[in-house]
Amino acid sequence: MTRTGQQRLRITALALGTMLVPAVIGTPSARAQTYTVLNRFRGADGANPAAGLIADSAGNLYGTTTHGGASGFGVVFKLSKTVETGLYNFTRGADGGTPAAGLIRDAAGNLYGTTAIGGASNQGVVFKLDKTHMETVLYSFTGGADGAIPVAGLIRDAAGNLYGTTAAGGTSGYGVVFKLDTTGKETVLYSFTGGADGAAGGVEGSFFSAGLIQDPAGNLLGTANGGGFFFHGGVELCEASCGLVFMIKP
Repeated sequence: MTRTGQQRLRITALALGTMLVPAVIGTPSARAQTYTVLNRFRGADGANPAAGLIADSAGNLYGTTTHGGASGFGVVFKLSKTVETGLYNFTRGADGGTPAAGLIRDAAGNLYGTTAIGGASNQGVVFKLDKTHMETVLYSFTGGADGAIPVAGLIRDAAGNLYGTTAAGGTSGYGVVFKLDTTGKETVLYSFTGGADGAAGGVEGSFFSAGLIQDPAGNLLGTANGGGFFFHGGVELCEASCGLVFMIKP
């Protein structure tokens, strides 16, 4: 679509929105929504919460921030009503740093996540945080064939295996889909090549920033970012690939 076409759509949408305002106002069932700030990060308690939240059965919220905390490399936090508790402060050492993704939680209350940097090779880690707030590094990426820079979250199957993606590393440097069993052994399920499988043949910005889902048959499904785009003659074009949705069978 050209820029002119996009502008026309915006103008049309604005006009329709204006026409609908009186109808909405005149509807008795329409009520104003209440917006409440539950916590405002100040730096020392965390900064830049880039991922989403999860909740336990009591309504407590759990999340991560990419920065802030005691060392400036992010935190895992808990929010109970409006009281925030820092559960762990990352140091960018062997424990990892800059958790860009959210968390998952098992039935025992343990939290699992990834950090984009830190670890033994500064290529990111998969971590576990138990109920006493003690962190265990389940796997430390080397930046080689095993992957590097896990910026997405994890999923967990009924047997306790963890699955995720990395934004880099692998045999071709374009990221991997990995499995981590309960003993901490990593298995690379797929190593992206940078070609037709989704990494756009070396286009800058081609990486895997999202996590996975698993269907009842055990298939893993995810998305691959196709890289950058540019405008030519007012038309938005993909440089090599516009991305794809993939499936990995067990």
